[in-house]
Amino acid sequence: MDVAAYLRRLRYTGTVEPTLISLRSLHRRHMETVPFENLDISLSRPIEIEDEASVRKIVEGHRGGFCYELNGAFAALLRALGFQVTLLSARVARKNGGEGPEFDHLALRVDLDEPWLADVGFGDSFAEPLRLQTDLEQQQDVGTFRIRQAAQSLALERQQEDDSWRTEYSFTLMPRQIGEFRDRCHFHQTSPESSFTQKRICSRLTPEGRITLSGLHLIVTNHGHREERALDSEEEWLSALRQYFEIVV
Repeated sequence: MDVAAYLRRLRYTGTVEPTLISLRSLHRRHMETVPFENLDISLSRPIEIEDEASVRKIVEGHRGGFCYELNGAFAALLRALGFQVTLLSARVARKNGGEGPEFDHLALRVDLDEPWLADVGFGDSFAEPLRLQTDLEQQQDVGTFRIRQAAQSLALERQQEDDSWRTEYSFTLMPRQIGEFRDRCHFHQTSPESSFTQKRICSRLTPEGRITLSGLHLIVTNHGHREERALDSEEEWLSALRQYFEIVV
């Protein structure tokens, strides 16, 4: 891997030693520069989740991706920098109270002096790694999170405005290989039941909040203030994609 090219893609000039400071900085920078997006699915372009393909798409193609691509590439970068990284399978929570199947989502465990949960591929979620410790409320500028023991798995939860907790996904600490996610990746990019085949999405963290293109709607959150604007045409959507994400498709 061309580590220098990846760091340039992230516009990252900080320390790269395998430390918590580096991990936090790289994680946030990845969230701010590499968008969570599913544009290839709407273009009927097959998505390959091998590390080399994901890194090439992000670095050379100046694109983003969804969890298998983003966390797969980020894991490859961290390993190249000397971090110890383990792929984890997660089940995404559903609105009906259920959850998706195994390999529905890819998250990362990073071991330093203590284990950390990293995830640059879940869209609007934590901006910096979380301690892999249960029942510890971890506050960030984007929200407050905790990891809770739930039967045979761990649950990542986010605090809501009414102080209740919503599960984002459950996961186990069993080490996984990227190939184990291939079938579920195929489902997400081909099935009419997948949310990724139903609407185009492109979203990234900003220092002030978040910018999202969802269908033909532009949503900008700035210090907690949310503004949504309907775009009039495909041309305006393409222009917004270039302006806010530097993506040309």
